[in-house]
Amino acid sequence: MKERRIDEELTLVPYYPNEEETLAWYQDEGLCMQVDGVPGPYTPERLRAMYGFLSAHGECYYIQYRGRLVGDVTLRENGEVCIVVIPPYQNRHIGRRCVAEMLALAREKGFAQVNAQIYSFNEQSRRMFLAAGFQHTAGDWFARELP
Repeated sequence: MKERRIDEELTLVPYYPNEEETLAWYQDEGLCMQVDGVPGPYTPERLRAMYGFLSAHGECYYIQYRGRLVGDVTLRENGEVCIVVIPPYQNRHIGRRCVAEMLALAREKGFAQVNAQIYSFNEQSRRMFLAAGFQHTAGDWFARELP
């Protein structure tokens, strides 16, 4: 895996253990709620397990915005897109641009469709995925066909 430059502001950096920075992200209960649907901060063990799973079952990247890590995004081998942008950097279209890059990666890999699970209370993410061409399929799931 190599870096993926999205534009002059955004680069996707391949995952590497960076617990010192990322554990702080997952202490935010609102962010944890967006990710897992339940509040509660991550422990170091839970963080390692999450990143271990994502990096073993897909292409996991940190989102670097203007030289600073501000979240992570993964295209799982089953076609699921998972993304987290830390609250101070939300609403800047960072997520939308990263999802577009994951769609490009999915096309490179020959995927016919990608999916995302977005909890019903997370209207912000739902709007973002809908704007990226996803359609609500059932429950908390959204999908996008790829040409």
